[in-house]
Amino acid sequence: QVQLVESGGGLVQAGGSLRLACAASGRTFDYHRLGWFRQAPGKEREFVSAIRRTDGSTYYADSVKGRFTISMDNAKTTVYLQMNSLKPEDAAVYYCAVAPYASSSYYSTAGYNYWGQGTQVTVSS
Repeated sequence: QVQLVESGGGLVQAGGSLRLACAASGRTFDYHRLGWFRQAPGKEREFVSAIRRTDGSTYYADSVKGRFTISMDNAKTTVYLQMNSLKPEDAAVYYCAVAPYASSSYYSTAGYNYWGQGTQVTVSS
């Protein structure tokens, strides 16, 4: 079992920045990667970014490339999402999730089996 707790969401003006954090506890020593997804009202949950635990390789959705940066701490139990140049369309509930296997999809929710409770990001125009 892995427990995930997100923090750092809030209200920001367009063009501003926020830094989300996801703290993992429990069986954290053998997961393959941790990802961030987001879900806006009435929309499907979508992939935002992921980081591979073994070598720190990072992956981003096209919509956030160049604006968002994912990173993790040395203990590999906390993952951050630095979000810059925020746009109103970035507003959503942001979820972190753990993927146990290398073979599971990086970009689909089906590839992740533990999820946090989410943190709200609101961007005012």
